[in-house]
Amino acid sequence: MENSSKATAPALERGLAVLEAIARSRGGLTLSQLTRYLDLPKSSTFCLLRTLEQCGYLFRDIDTGKYSVSLRVCHLANLALSGIGIREKARPYLRRLSEESRLTVHMGILENGSCLLIEKMTPAGVYPIATWVGKHLSLHCTAIGKAICAYLPDEALNGLLREQGLMRHNENTICSIKRLKLDLANVRQRGYAMDDEEEEISIRCIGAALFEDGKVVGGLSLVGTTNEIHGGTIDHLASMLVHTARQISELVRLPDPKNAEIVAPLRMRAPAAMVPPARPA
Repeated sequence: MENSSKATAPALERGLAVLEAIARSRGGLTLSQLTRYLDLPKSSTFCLLRTLEQCGYLFRDIDTGKYSVSLRVCHLANLALSGIGIREKARPYLRRLSEESRLTVHMGILENGSCLLIEKMTPAGVYPIATWVGKHLSLHCTAIGKAICAYLPDEALNGLLREQGLMRHNENTICSIKRLKLDLANVRQRGYAMDDEEEEISIRCIGAALFEDGKVVGGLSLVGTTNEIHGGTIDHLASMLVHTARQISELVRLPDPKNAEIVAPLRMRAPAAMVPPARPA
């Protein structure tokens, strides 16, 4: 068979495109919206929707005609996330950081050129943050995204920025590659990244990178309101965050996952720059 390694199933590709488009929408999509968005024939799109609905991956609201993803998709996502070893190892550390900082903690990884939120922990009684496990985070305007970008090789970083663009969320968003790279240089110098209301007004985040085998693989962030993260608290919170990121980066190298359950109290100190291996040119 010629080019068997490059053979694809076009119908399956279209079906997955439909599923991803619906998953990204907030309130679901109608048949007409999908056909316009994906530029697909209405008849074949309807067949794809019906198949996905019958297989339990979508459900249709009778009143609005909109299709939304079902809990079966969430179940698949949870199965995939459970296979990410770093998530399981990091949980005790994330829980401790969340409880001691009294802020929401995010953990994200770089996967196929995108930053994926794989864990979220929020202590009881704090301001709810509108994020969820499985959310794709922007690289240029989130603390985790910028913490990752700061340690990527220039070629990889430029490729990701060209592919994803620098979408403006508000007047604080950095939409210039030159300005972003200056900000990333500051990240490397001080050891942590800042999202200063760049994605959402009134929300501020601090991010630190995670490393494995000398390469950046993800990041952590503390997320709070501007009343919680400000000039009087940033140094203290950044110290906690950077310390936890270092511990988790070290954990990834350990063969025994039981080590993740031995969590020492955080040691408070002035935030120091992360010291990763030499950054590729």
